[in-house]
Amino acid sequence: MYLATQLVRGMGSFFKSCACARQGRCAHPYGIRYRDVSGRQREEAGYTTQQAALDRLTKVYEEKRTTPRAQADLKREIGKQRFGHYASTWLTRQRHYVPGSVRSVTQVLNGQILPVLESRRMNTFTATVVDDFIMSMEERSVGPAAQQNAFDTLKKILLDARRRGGITEDPFEGVIPPEYIPRKITIPTLDEIHALKAVSSDGLRLVIDLMSGCGLRNGEAYAANPERMVADDVYRVTEQIEGKTRERAPLKHRKLGEFRETPMPWTVRESLLRYEKEHGTDANGYLLRTQRSPYWAHTTLEYQWGAAKKRAGIARRLTTYSLRHFFASNCLARGIPITDVAEWMGHRNINMTFKIYRHLMPASIGRAAKFLNEGL
Repeated sequence: MYLATQLVRGMGSFFKSCACARQGRCAHPYGIRYRDVSGRQREEAGYTTQQAALDRLTKVYEEKRTTPRAQADLKREIGKQRFGHYASTWLTRQRHYVPGSVRSVTQVLNGQILPVLESRRMNTFTATVVDDFIMSMEERSVGPAAQQNAFDTLKKILLDARRRGGITEDPFEGVIPPEYIPRKITIPTLDEIHALKAVSSDGLRLVIDLMSGCGLRNGEAYAANPERMVADDVYRVTEQIEGKTRERAPLKHRKLGEFRETPMPWTVRESLLRYEKEHGTDANGYLLRTQRSPYWAHTTLEYQWGAAKKRAGIARRLTTYSLRHFFASNCLARGIPITDVAEWMGHRNINMTFKIYRHLMPASIGRAAKFLNEGL
C-alpha cells in the first residue's frame, strides 16, 4: 500500500511507502515530495511524525513564496546550464586569478573535467555524479596529483553554482576525495647552497637567498624590492612577477593588494642591500631585470640555475623549488610551529604543508611526552 496526502497547491505532499494496513498509525517514517525554488522535484524521507513532515513542507513553501521571481528565475537558469558553459563563465569571474592560474585551470578543465562532464546540466550534479567522475579518472589512470587538481577545480565550480542557487543539494556530501601523497622531496644541503651561490650571477644569488632564507616562490623572488623590508628582520611579500608574461601579478591564492610577511635572516637583508648598492633599482624599486626585459622570468632562472649547477658540480636532482624545501626544513628543524611555516610560505591549506614536511618535524611526540612529564 502507499499513503500520500496532497496539500495546498504548490506546497507538495507527504506520504508513507510502507505496506502496513493502517499506515496512519504505524511507526514507519514519513517522506515528503515538493518542487524547490528552481522548479526541480525533490523527495526527502525520515520524518518520524506527520507534523514534522508538515513543518518541513511549510518551511519550503514559505521560502518559495518569499523568494523574488527574478531570483527564482536566475536559479532555474543556472540549474539548466550545461557544465561547460557554466565553467567558462565561472572562470571569467575569477578576476583575482593571475594569468598562470588561469592557464592551469584551463588545462585541468580541458584535460580532465570537460571530456567527462561538459554536457551535464548543473542541477543534475549529485554526490553519485562526483563519485563516478573520480572513478572515471582512476579508470583512465590519471595520476594522483592530477586527480586532486581536477577534484579541487570541480569543487570550486560546483560549490559556486550551489551558492548561487543552481544546485540544491551538496554534491560533495559523503564523497571521499582523491588523495595525493607528495613524492619524497629533495632538500639541498647548506654546502650545496653555498657552492651554488659561489658560482652564480649576482641576480641568481639574490634569488637563492630569498627562496632559501625567506621561503619565497620563484615569481615572488623576481619581484625583489628593498622597500619590502618593513623591519630589519621582516620581509613583506606583496606581489609576484608572472613567470611567462613577465608582468606584475597578485600573490598566489590571494587577491590584489593582499600580502604576507616572512622572517628575514640577516644574510637575506645584506644580500638585498648589497645588490641595490651595486646594481641599483628601477623607478619602482625593483632589483632584478635583464638587458631585454624589466623583470626576470622562468626562462632566465632556468638558464642560470642549470649553468650554476653545472659549474658547482652538483649532479643531484635539485630544482629552484628545492630552495623552498630548504627553508621549510630549516624552520621545522628548529622547532618552529608548522602553522607558522605554512603562513610564511603562502600555503593555502596547512594540510598540504603537513603532508610534505611532517617527517621533518623532529620527534615531536617524544618531545611532547618529555615536556608533559616535566609538568607532572
